[in-house]
Amino acid sequence: MSDTLEILLTNDDGIDSTGIRALHDALAEHANVTVVAPANDQSACGRSISHAVDVREHELGYAVEGTPADCVVAGLAELGPKPDLVVAGCNEGANLGEYVLGRSGTISAAVEAAFFDVPAIATSLYVPLGDISFDEIELEPADFAEATRVTSYLTEHALDSGVFEHAAYLNVNVPLPDTDPAPIEITHPSKRYEMDAERNGDAIHLTDRVWESMDPETIPDPEGTDRRAVAEGRISVSPLTAPHSTNHHEALEALAETYLETVTAASR
Repeated sequence: MSDTLEILLTNDDGIDSTGIRALHDALAEHANVTVVAPANDQSACGRSISHAVDVREHELGYAVEGTPADCVVAGLAELGPKPDLVVAGCNEGANLGEYVLGRSGTISAAVEAAFFDVPAIATSLYVPLGDISFDEIELEPADFAEATRVTSYLTEHALDSGVFEHAAYLNVNVPLPDTDPAPIEITHPSKRYEMDAERNGDAIHLTDRVWESMDPETIPDPEGTDRRAVAEGRISVSPLTAPHSTNHHEALEALAETYLETVTAASR
């Protein structure tokens, strides 16, 4: 691998988060890293984009008053050298399942890079919550040891291996570090979706009940899914494509063919 590997690093937790600092320090050991990250927490903002954003210099690079998608566009088109790879993370909390692909700011940064035809890796850390809320979790740099290790490995080897000839980006989810390094499992996003809503007066409280059944002994997600792999202590790597594919089918073609005839008859 060349010593001049260029990486654009961003996230959705904000430029002052522990996870992006941990990844920066690890990646900077073998690459030139340009950080362009949100000035504040932008979790779950998806691919929201702005027309204009303020930017200021930061000790790690650039802090942008905007979203991860803003950061990727600004970084690739203006602020940084053209990178070989975009890395997003490390997110404090897992990004697992099909339904988070359009919701997560971390993954959305990788998708934005794909539209620039730049390969990307989105890395997230799975943190079992037990009976406490995520807001009560305080992560230390050492908690990201597994995440930084596997992301460094992938940045060093994935480009030359031909991985990105078949995938636009990799969605990587990592368990908390253990005594020994965790193995990698190539996965696909789980299809399980258990969002719920409950009204309380004038408010609606939204709950993602997927996280209530992450016990590795009873988790309902099938083998080969990202969620099962991480719950059982393995690193999940899902190779994904962007933009989303289309599925032409004769049933829809039939509807299109009868459209004008139907609406014309209805208007008579």
